[in-house]
Amino acid sequence: MAGLLGCAVLVGAGNAMPNGRPTPSKQPVPRWLSLKSDSVFARQGPGLDYRIMWRYQVSGLPVQVIAETAEWRKICDPEGAVAWVHRSVVSSRRSVLNLSPEEVRIHAGRSDTSPVRARLSPRSLVSLSECVDQWCEIRVGRLRGWLPQRAVFGAQEQALCNANRPAGTGRES
Repeated sequence: MAGLLGCAVLVGAGNAMPNGRPTPSKQPVPRWLSLKSDSVFARQGPGLDYRIMWRYQVSGLPVQVIAETAEWRKICDPEGAVAWVHRSVVSSRRSVLNLSPEEVRIHAGRSDTSPVRARLSPRSLVSLSECVDQWCEIRVGRLRGWLPQRAVFGAQEQALCNANRPAGTGRES
């Protein structure tokens, strides 16, 4: 019985915000989501009365939830900026982005020595299936392949932005 209780505590620990309070969604923080449309407003705080700082214009853009309220998600974007977005404009569909100026090789298997199937161009966005042993399986149309987890934005396990940082920092408004 004590062992089961210990497991329950560990499972619930991932569903807490940095301040230790449980997340309203019961989902872990940090976690990855993607933007649902090519017009998403980034706000300074969690509510419609907060100033719009900028607009995201890329559907499928991976963002990391670093804190939340019942209706709003505090996110970290690929440029390291922090903003608040409404929960209705994000999706649990995962994607990753090649932020490097170099192409990333997409391999047939989870190894640098496996055949290269394609290359992911700089600033390209692709659907993510799963990550296993530091490799991520991606989909582009009918192509499936693996790339190193470290090579793309949207697959990291640790928080990329400090949840205590105010929204609007890390990007020009």
